[in-house]
Amino acid sequence: MNNIGGESRFIGFLDECGDHSMEKIDKDFPLFVLALVVFERSVYAEKLIPAMSALKLRYWNHEGVNLHSREIRKQFGPFSFLHHPEKRQRFIADISQLMETMPFTLFVTGIKKQAHQEKYGSHAANPYELALTFTLERVLYFLWGEKEMQLPIVAEARGKQEDKSLELAFLRTMSAGTQFVKAEDFKTLTCPLVFRSKHDNIAGTQIADLCAYPCARHILERQKPNPAFQIVRKHFYAGTPFGGFKVFP
Repeated sequence: MNNIGGESRFIGFLDECGDHSMEKIDKDFPLFVLALVVFERSVYAEKLIPAMSALKLRYWNHEGVNLHSREIRKQFGPFSFLHHPEKRQRFIADISQLMETMPFTLFVTGIKKQAHQEKYGSHAANPYELALTFTLERVLYFLWGEKEMQLPIVAEARGKQEDKSLELAFLRTMSAGTQFVKAEDFKTLTCPLVFRSKHDNIAGTQIADLCAYPCARHILERQKPNPAFQIVRKHFYAGTPFGGFKVFP
C-alpha cells in the first residue's frame, strides 16, 4: 500500500504483546494485546522525536537504542545498567515522565485467548485479526470526531508471512466492514499500512510497545499495582460509541 506522504494531520503506530497463535496457549500469558498510538504529525516531529532522542542521550552515547519493553524489564543488552537501583529508578522516572506528558491517543485491544477458545471453539477468530477489527472500528470514530479522513499506520515488521497476513486482514476489514461498521464507512478513510524494521528505530512503534505490556499486565492481574498502566490509561481514546480500551471476550 502506498504512503500518502506528509499530508495527514495524524500518524499511527502499531505494536503487539503476546503470541496470537491459538494452537499453543501459554497458561502464564494467555493473552494477545494490540496497541495503536496516534500522534498529531506536528507533535510527533516537534516533540516526541526530540524528547525521545534527548532521553536516550542521557543514558547512551547515541540515540540508536530501541526502547523495548521486554529488554527493559529483563535488564539485558543496552539496558543491563538497570541492575543498578539508582540508575534504574532514574531511568524509569524519565520514561514515565515522557509517557505521561507526551500527547497521543491510545487504542488497546486485549484478546483473552483461552476464554476466546472456550467460548467459540473451532470458530474462534484469529486474535490478531479480531484485535485489528476492534481497533479499526474505534479509529474510524476517532477520525470522524476529528473531521479527518487520513491515518497512515506504521507497524513493526515481523517477517514476510506475518506481515502479509496482517496486511490482508487490514485490507479485508477496510474493504468489507465489520459487524458494527459498514464497508461504506471504512471507505471514507485513507489508511495506508507500512511495515518498518525494528532497526529503523521508529519512535512511534517504541511508544506503542511501551503501552502494550502494562495494559496486558492489567488485564491479567487487575488487582496488582501497575504504575505504568495508570500512566498510559490517561491516553485512551474516550469517544463514543466505543472507548479506546477493549478486552474480549
